[in-house]
Amino acid sequence: MDSFQIIILIIVLLIMLGGLSGVILPAIPSTPLIWLGIFIYAVCDGFESISWLLLLIFAVLTIISLALDYLGGVIGAKKFGATKWGLIGSVIGGIAGFFTGGIVGLIFGPFFGAVLLELIFGKDLRGAFKSGAGTLVGFIGGAIAKLAIGVIMIGIFIWEVI
Repeated sequence: MDSFQIIILIIVLLIMLGGLSGVILPAIPSTPLIWLGIFIYAVCDGFESISWLLLLIFAVLTIISLALDYLGGVIGAKKFGATKWGLIGSVIGGIAGFFTGGIVGLIFGPFFGAVLLELIFGKDLRGAFKSGAGTLVGFIGGAIAKLAIGVIMIGIFIWEVI
């Protein structure tokens, strides 16, 4: 590996680490940033280490991770018995939470939104809290899935390059 490749590899690994931080910081596009780093390396390397097929597989993994991340709270809420009002509340709470409370608001906003709308539209306190808990479980599950996919992508990338 010559010095140009080493410099590109360091830059790409920094981009990928930035992508991993997107699991915690929602403003950073996690797996898309990891994919972009892999793409940059592949182009600079002339697609010797990373093939187009592998880039396509990574793109599919990226899309899956984004879908799991965005749908995690909804899936969790539904599994815990949320009604359509709980689902709507979780989405509204997530948006409001992000703008008012940053990361903490993004995590807990869906919970409070689901609980609030479930209560307003007739669920008892226990059922409303169960729906809210489902949004938290789903959110955490989506974040864990996104982290796992990102780590797998980086691991395969390093395996292929080194």
